[in-house]
Amino acid sequence: MKSLKFALLFAPVLLVSACGGGSDLEDRLDVADPKVRFVHAASGSPNVTLSRNDAVQSDATNVPYKVASGYYDVETGVANWRLRTSASATPANVDLATVSIDARRGNRYNLVAVPSGTGAGTGVALLSIRDPYNKSLVSDRARIRVVNAAPNTTGAVDLYLTQNDTNINTATPNIANVGVRQAVPSDSNDSQEIQGANYRIRLTTTGSKTVIFNSSVTLDNNTDWLLVTVPDQLLVPNSIKVLAVRVGSDNKAQPTIELSSN
Repeated sequence: MKSLKFALLFAPVLLVSACGGGSDLEDRLDVADPKVRFVHAASGSPNVTLSRNDAVQSDATNVPYKVASGYYDVETGVANWRLRTSASATPANVDLATVSIDARRGNRYNLVAVPSGTGAGTGVALLSIRDPYNKSLVSDRARIRVVNAAPNTTGAVDLYLTQNDTNINTATPNIANVGVRQAVPSDSNDSQEIQGANYRIRLTTTGSKTVIFNSSVTLDNNTDWLLVTVPDQLLVPNSIKVLAVRVGSDNKAQPTIELSSN
């Protein structure tokens, strides 16, 4: 796959454009600088600031809950990423979590702040997800990944994206078995591609057909989506919302969509 990508790098620009290559072309060819996106999905936590080797990241400074950055370029190589409460938070400048990332060309990294425990006032963990971004040059489909940041779910969850009248009793989950503080597809795996369209989104506990979340969402093509489960009523088991975090092929942040269950 990689050799094919590099061969296509030298194809005429007009051909590449016709095949759907946009501003993410260099990512698809694995020649772009590594990119990082930060998402604050730790419900009930204060504003936070992210740093790389102690250099504060301007795209992730004083970030409140539900806000996400776009993808921004970073240098290749190993670096320590530290999450702290922001200078304006109470308490201020408290270390929350640290992860080490070996950033590689053509790869995208999602750093997601999630609750580290199960109760109110819990700490914050930093979930690191490497996306190899092996998206075909001819694909314009949406890419999705599910993160479970809802510690009040009673176990892992399954995601169904269907037409409105589809009976999930005879359907297979699009994404299955997403545990708390986990992502599916998991670290170092590509996001799942799906045709952009209007979907009914339903979540169940894994292996069950009992719906704990039911809403609708429009997934745009040529867009990276993180569908993040978060608590609605923290003390109520399986009472959840979904944050639809999106970045287009221009890598710029778009407002997070908060979906409530019908």
